[in-house]
Amino acid sequence: MDATDRKLLDALRANARATYAQLAQLVGLSAPAVHERVAKLESGGVITGYHAAVAPESLGYAMNALVGVFITDSGDTDEIATSLAALPVVEDCWFVAGEETFVVKVRVPDVAGLEAAIRELNGIKGIGRTRTTVVLSTKFEDRVPAADPDA
Repeated sequence: MDATDRKLLDALRANARATYAQLAQLVGLSAPAVHERVAKLESGGVITGYHAAVAPESLGYAMNALVGVFITDSGDTDEIATSLAALPVVEDCWFVAGEETFVVKVRVPDVAGLEAAIRELNGIKGIGRTRTTVVLSTKFEDRVPAADPDA
């Protein structure tokens, strides 16, 4: 991956609906050359998909929290991960090093929804306890830098 690929990634992250011609102007290549580079980034697994970003608040999800999940000695991480994936309120799930085994991001309408989510999490076989941090506001998210860190 060279500097041009990184510029393409930055441009696509800013506007995934940009045309190849628009991207070509930004990086100084022809549209067919940009098309080829983007195809290589997709086939190489660098670009994993395109999606519509939605404001969760507009769908009624005004609150989110990070919940640390502590498993029991007999808890099976794969089974617990499968159970976590089945919960609609769990937006993200990370298997982590540290005291917790997982940290999940839950998105709920309100405090009552958070209470219900925590109760549901604690009801999963193999989860011993949870620790919740309520997110007051999000200052930024999704900041994977494409720019070359050595540049």
